Amino acid sequence: MQGKVELSGMNTARLKVLTNEQTMELLRRAKAGDRDAREELISGNLRLVLSVVQKFSGRGENPDDLFQVGCVGLIKAIDGFDLSQPVRFSTYGVPMIVGEIRRYLRDNSAVRVSRSLRDTAYRVMQAREKLMAESQREPTAEQLAKALGIPREEVVLAMDAVTEPVSLFEPLYSDSGDTVCVMDQVRDKKNTDEQWLEKIALKDAMDRLGERERHILALRFYEGKTQMEVSQEVGISQAQVSRLEKSALRAIRRNISGSPA
Repeated sequence: MQGKVELSGMNTARLKVLTNEQTMELLRRAKAGDRDAREELISGNLRLVLSVVQKFSGRGENPDDLFQVGCVGLIKAIDGFDLSQPVRFSTYGVPMIVGEIRRYLRDNSAVRVSRSLRDTAYRVMQAREKLMAESQREPTAEQLAKALGIPREEVVLAMDAVTEPVSLFEPLYSDSGDTVCVMDQVRDKKNTDEQWLEKIALKDAMDRLGERERHILALRFYEGKTQMEVSQEVGISQAQVSRLEKSALRAIRRNISGSPA
């Protein structure tokens, strides 16, 4: 973080940064009841909160609010960290901070879900925090389902239902002025603007055909019938079907291209 940035009334450029050794020592003292060590531990990890908050920028949320919510997650991480596990505090703390911010965003989201799904999602999040405190790692959907005694599908559905929406224009990567947005990763390549225009032009060309020509083309290319089968159904010779089919296709090409076929 470079320069002076004010968040919640503090200059983030002056935030203290703790080494891993200092963090572990303060954690040991805090677990033993040293409140000063706990306060120093919180203030020494505010940059960790700030780094997480920056990932949620651009969503229209007040950064001060997100920072304060992230601090709640930091405090929960400090209280729930298990010193007996060979894990860095940041490895455990970041998911806790992210989870707290996401919970806040879900509670304040304009998208509403059913009460039953929301209740299930809260139970899943509580189980997740409990399992993380025990194992110091992110639990799988199967582990959460087993802990709650519900199907895995319910866990996935509940968490998907309360996940905050993401703008299609949210940038994922930017290099030399070329920004890659979410839309670039999830866009429908089968239904591009060009293909939509082609479909519109084709429909317009089909509408200009006579009813019999449209019927013959539908039987040939939609239902996949042979010219002989079409001739029997329409009541004309196969040669007439072939001639009308070729004439209709030429008319379509001419109408689409705007020039003689």
